[in-house]
Amino acid sequence: MKVLIVGLGLIGASLAKAIKRPNMTIYGWDHLVESRDFAKTHRIVDELSDDFGEMDIIILSVPIQTTLEYLKKLAKIELKDSVIVTDTGSTKEKIFQLAEDLPFTFIGGHPMAGSHKSGVKAVNQNLFEEAYYILTPKVEDQSVNVLQEILTPTRAKIIITDPASHDEIVAVLSHLPHIVAAGLVKMSDQLAEDYPRASQLAAGGFRDITRIASSDPRMWTDILLTNRQTLLTLLKKWQEEIEKIQQYLVEEDQNAIYDFFNQAKYSRDRLPHKKQGAIPAFYDLYVDIPDIAGAIAQITTIISTAGISITNLKIQETREDIYGVLELSFKNQVDLLQGQKLIAAENFCCRVRS
Repeated sequence: MKVLIVGLGLIGASLAKAIKRPNMTIYGWDHLVESRDFAKTHRIVDELSDDFGEMDIIILSVPIQTTLEYLKKLAKIELKDSVIVTDTGSTKEKIFQLAEDLPFTFIGGHPMAGSHKSGVKAVNQNLFEEAYYILTPKVEDQSVNVLQEILTPTRAKIIITDPASHDEIVAVLSHLPHIVAAGLVKMSDQLAEDYPRASQLAAGGFRDITRIASSDPRMWTDILLTNRQTLLTLLKKWQEEIEKIQQYLVEEDQNAIYDFFNQAKYSRDRLPHKKQGAIPAFYDLYVDIPDIAGAIAQITTIISTAGISITNLKIQETREDIYGVLELSFKNQVDLLQGQKLIAAENFCCRVRS
């Protein structure tokens, strides 16, 4: 079987590693020469090619607007009669408006996995494990079974739904939160102009709740424009919700304000813990560091000796007492819990934020 993956970023490269098997040749292509060279040199793909004609499976792992352009291009190329084309984009309905008239089998795909890192060098064969992988086929036929079988080694949870339902769900659970996070960061920028100290204070909880605002701006421009109508409706509902809170404050309605937070807490506390969802889970451990020489080195030695990989490390600057806070980011929940156990055993106070 010949599989071509167009777009060798985090998702495309990770898919190439995850689905590879002995009877399959993985071809790859990316508009960046350095990405192509890295993928070939590090055996992420078997061959580099943009020859679509001989492929059995074509995976478009590129921005949504680029996916639309590729689908138009593929409609003009002679492909195998049995070819299956799929994508990895975060919105589906606009793509399916085009896909209705395509002369080949197209199955929309959306692996709901990601990382704070991007690009081919962030490749992770286990990126999709336990993540939801949504498929939106035009019709449920044998081609869907074929694609599901190809995706089986990713160990993702396959869900089949229609494009409209998909776009509405991810708009609420992912797209709107990204807009809100970006808006909060912009507000903090304005605050910092008047209060320079604000940037330092934002290094704690504010930084955590706005973490997703660090996402790729090009990708999110595409997402918003291709899920435009759904988001316009959601933004209107969001504005109505904020206006309610505003009115509670005007009226000093203590009961209404309490109910607002209480209902939110009730719902939030029942969300799944550390499951892969519309927004990638973060696996962070916070360690109190006393102001003594060698404390940070001791912690990193504990982790490295155990063979645990740290994806990021930073020192938070919001504490003004004798303790600083070291933030360690891990690849997955297993590494996080193992790291927490080892560090705690050395009498460091550490915690995981739920």
